[in-house]
Amino acid sequence: MQATQTIEKPLTQVKSQKDLHKEVDASAAWSVSQIEALFALPFNELMFKAQETHRANFPDGDVELATLLSIKTGGCPEDCSYCPQAARYDTDVKANKLMDLDEVLEAARAAKAAGSNRFCMGAAWREPKDRDIEKVTAMIKGVKALGLETCATLGMLEANQALALQEAGLDFYNHNLDTSEDFYSSVISTRGYQDRLDTISNVRAAGMSVCCGGIVGMGESREQRAAFLARLANLSPYPESVPINHLVPVAGTPLEDQKPLDPLEFVRTIAVARITMPSARVRLSAGRQELGRAVQAMCFQAGANSIFYGEQLLTTGNPEAEQDRQLLAELGLKTKQSCKAEVLV
Repeated sequence: MQATQTIEKPLTQVKSQKDLHKEVDASAAWSVSQIEALFALPFNELMFKAQETHRANFPDGDVELATLLSIKTGGCPEDCSYCPQAARYDTDVKANKLMDLDEVLEAARAAKAAGSNRFCMGAAWREPKDRDIEKVTAMIKGVKALGLETCATLGMLEANQALALQEAGLDFYNHNLDTSEDFYSSVISTRGYQDRLDTISNVRAAGMSVCCGGIVGMGESREQRAAFLARLANLSPYPESVPINHLVPVAGTPLEDQKPLDPLEFVRTIAVARITMPSARVRLSAGRQELGRAVQAMCFQAGANSIFYGEQLLTTGNPEAEQDRQLLAELGLKTKQSCKAEVLV
């Protein structure tokens, strides 16, 4: 097929994940047309390429379990069309103040006991104030002391704020691009695309790993999904973690009546993310509950190897931990625990 001739890229031999990530980043950039060609492949061929890439880069085949806690919910001044935490939308989400340190550490202990190895803290801010950073750094230090990887998503960051988080021991900072640049203004008007890129640059400059992905099914075209993945894959380096969210329409938000994305198109998106960002952890995030077990199984086959784990994902439901463990066990998948993969029993 002519399309496949334009998209072939050699697989890097398995080395350490850090070295592999650097080597792959040195390869030629992915064009939007190349990524569209991946999307257009026959389903089985695309899945084969994704699985081939996945096995070459993650020979243990383990799945990372991450827990996300909303440490400050609601009252956000932004107008993200998908988000029930925006103050301007009439949703069931009520604004709450920043959680106390002891509450956060209690949740982190519970997450670790349930099997999570990464603990993510999210706050509904446009950007944190310096006094907020001081409180969050105490949380980071406390969670790190429990032996968990730490991640935070707090909105836009200035360079000095990113450095303060890094010095506190933060491993990952999440800041999603959400979608392609040309579709972005259809979803958000209160924060520019460049603002997001600037925050990612500040995080990199501070020496932290990047968690960056987006949401599919907001009404974007396949070409725009391809452009979104191209932007992620061409970041230098591309993110270590790539969360792919399936839109959960929430009553009261502008996207409450958005037609769901076809499930196979979502699986294709996961497969393309795996091929274009070989050494990244591709995470199934919001919307897993709506996808169902069979589609999630196909996503793991397509190269997803990280999930948000637990009952709640910020303000939307998430499959309960026991259901997740049962599904992974039935699929014969392993979990990443303290840098060691163990078979679920």
